[in-house]
Amino acid sequence: MSKKKVVVLTGAGISAESGISTFRDSGGLWDRYDISEVATPEAWERNMDLVIDFYNQRRKQLYEVEPNAGHYALVKLEEKYDVHIITQNVDDLHERAGSSKVLHLHGELKKVRSTADENLVYELKGWEMKKGDTCEKGSQLRPHIVWFGEPVPMIPNAAEISSTADIYIIIGTSLNVYPAAGLVNYVKPGTPIYIIDPGDVFAAHIPDVRFIKEKAGTGTLKLVEELLKKDG
Repeated sequence: MSKKKVVVLTGAGISAESGISTFRDSGGLWDRYDISEVATPEAWERNMDLVIDFYNQRRKQLYEVEPNAGHYALVKLEEKYDVHIITQNVDDLHERAGSSKVLHLHGELKKVRSTADENLVYELKGWEMKKGDTCEKGSQLRPHIVWFGEPVPMIPNAAEISSTADIYIIIGTSLNVYPAAGLVNYVKPGTPIYIIDPGDVFAAHIPDVRFIKEKAGTGTLKLVEELLKKDG
């Protein structure tokens, strides 16, 4: 008998508990950086040094933090379920915790890619990328991040995964960022949907949703324990 499929959409809230700065909350990264100056193709063209420094600092921080209870709870869920994680986060905390199926919508902080050929993607050794670091074709490397104004190439894959869910869990995201927020629309009618977040999440368009108004760590652990008591 095959395992039921649990699809989990995670956002900044699950990483925040590991100490990673979020973008949109008060005191988050956007309070300290102008989005147009560090996270757009135009910013890269205008001031490559600033963009490189911004992502170097984020990468350096990533090496200093660890997965939290929320990440580990999702790994435990694999004991009885076929768990697929779709994350809006660019960190590797899901992988470091041990999750086996992780799709990154917005890129990966520890990877860089060619500015000449987007298919040339490399693991960056260490946290620092420099101006003058080039791909095998001789072109400057850039962060392997989906910037604002760029297409999100993994959305069709994520939509397909979402459409096959037996259970859908949304953790630590406001559902304000598109196209990621639209993934819930691909979930089959009648599929149980859970939203774990201490704040108000826009979910008026989502039928039969159950809210768990807690932080990612405690809320995810609580739900995982509940689901593991059921048949996977």
